[in-house]
Amino acid sequence: MNPPHRPLEIALGSAPLFFAPVPPPARTPPPRLEARLGEVVRTLERTPRVDAVNVPELVEENHEGRPRYRAGDPRGFAKELAARTGTEAIVTKVVAHLTDAEALRAWARETVALGLRHAVLVGGSSRFIPYPGPPVAEANALAHPIFSGARGILGNVAIPQRRGEPHRMVAKTRAGARFFTTQLVFDPAPVVELVRQYDRLCAAAGIPPAAVVVSLAPVADEADLEFVRWLGADVSEEAERAILEGENGEGSHRSIERAVAVWRAIRDAGRADGVRPPLGVNVEQLSVRHLEDAGRLLEAIAPVLTERTGR
Repeated sequence: MNPPHRPLEIALGSAPLFFAPVPPPARTPPPRLEARLGEVVRTLERTPRVDAVNVPELVEENHEGRPRYRAGDPRGFAKELAARTGTEAIVTKVVAHLTDAEALRAWARETVALGLRHAVLVGGSSRFIPYPGPPVAEANALAHPIFSGARGILGNVAIPQRRGEPHRMVAKTRAGARFFTTQLVFDPAPVVELVRQYDRLCAAAGIPPAAVVVSLAPVADEADLEFVRWLGADVSEEAERAILEGENGEGSHRSIERAVAVWRAIRDAGRADGVRPPLGVNVEQLSVRHLEDAGRLLEAIAPVLTERTGR
C-alpha cells in the first residue's frame, strides 16, 4: 500500500514529485476516456508516492500566436484523477491566449469552484507576439487572491537556458508563484546554474525562494528527441549519444538511466551549494504511447528523491 499523500503545501518543502499525464482529446468517446483514466490511475498506484498530478493544457500556436487546442479542457481530467487517487491536482493554463484580465479572473474562479485549488500559469511561446492575455507575473498577481483564498498554490514554468530567467523567476515569485516546473531537462548544468542565480537574487531581494521542480521525460528514439526539441528543450550531443547509442529498442531504458543521473547531479549540486529552493521532479508523459515508460521513470526516480548521499 502506498503511503498517504502529502498536501502540496508540505510536499513543496521537501523533494516534491509530480506526474504530468497527457490529457485525452476533446472528443474522446466515454469508453476510451474511461480506459485512459484507468491506465493513468494504475500507473500512479504502482509508484511509491506521487505528490501531485500536473495536467498540462495542450495547445499549439500559428505564426500569429493564435491557439489550436490539442486536447479538451484539462480540468475535467485532473479532477477525475484526483478523485480516484486522492492525489493533489494541478492544472495548467496558457494565460497569453485569454482575452483580458477579467477572463483570467473568471477562469480562476471557475477552476476553484470545480474543486481544483492549484494551477500553473504559462505565457505564450514567442516574445515577439502581442498576446491579448496578461503577462505571467501580472497573471499571478490577478489569480493569486482567488487561489490563495481556497488555500491553493500557484506555479509557473522556468526555462533554464533562457537569458535573464532567474530575474523573471524573482518577479513571478513576488507576484505569488510558489513553485516552478522547468522545461524538459536532459543535462544538469543549466538547472544547477539557474537555481544558484535564482537563490542569490531571492536572498538579495529578501524573499523566500519558490521550489524548483525539474521536468524529466523518457524518450525512445530520434523521433522523440526531435519532438522534445520542437517543444523547446535543449538536448546536448552528450545526452543524445547516451540515449541513442547502444542496442536498438533500449533507448527508453537508457533515457530513464540518464534522467535519474541528471536528477542526482542537480540534487547533489544543490546540496553542495547549500541553495534554499527546494528541489523536486516533474515526470512528463510525452504522448499516449509513452505512459508505460513514464511510469517506469516515476518508479525509478521516487526512491532517489530523498537519498541522503549522491551516488
